[in-house]
Amino acid sequence: MKIVIANETHFKYAQIICDTIAESAKVRGTGIAKRTPEYIQKRLQNGNAIIALDGDTFAGFCYIEVWGHEKFVANSGLIVHPDYRNQGLAKRIKKRVFELSREKFPNAKIFGITTGLAVMKMNYELGYKPVTFSELTDDPEFWKGCQTCKNFDILTRTERKMCLCTGMLYDPNAKSKIEERKKPNSKSFERLKSIKESLFLKKKSK
Repeated sequence: MKIVIANETHFKYAQIICDTIAESAKVRGTGIAKRTPEYIQKRLQNGNAIIALDGDTFAGFCYIEVWGHEKFVANSGLIVHPDYRNQGLAKRIKKRVFELSREKFPNAKIFGITTGLAVMKMNYELGYKPVTFSELTDDPEFWKGCQTCKNFDILTRTERKMCLCTGMLYDPNAKSKIEERKKPNSKSFERLKSIKESLFLKKKSK
């Protein structure tokens, strides 16, 4: 398995990346912003993506988005093909795209929004912490990307203050002790997700 920085030679995988992201959202029943092959190819072209390949077979992907004049960086679109799941590949891809973000944008705050418990745990282990949306980028182009998510109405009626997604942020300038981070309490993330679903989905059904 090769996990490498993507480039133009990987354009042929753009469609399967988009299809895998879309199919994953359907299976999980979660909201996700749709991406086009053209959008993915731009990330491949500028070296802001990580791709996992088993020989010539697509296995996984994640890309970097830059916001607020490089003050913020988002790691987005983390996906593993169904044939390669439950092998720890997502964690390896997530770690590599995080490292790439730190290499290319050492002073940027790295953030992400997700409904996935597994992604929350991976983020936590890398040093992210849950934050309010007000601590993330205020770049309207980032939030415009949420328009294709089925939960966009929640984001709109809360005036972009919260949604079913949880915002998580890594601040390279935050003071912290140099020590191994403890594994996150899975129940805490599950409870947070449950509270949000109960709060927003009940309101939506009324």
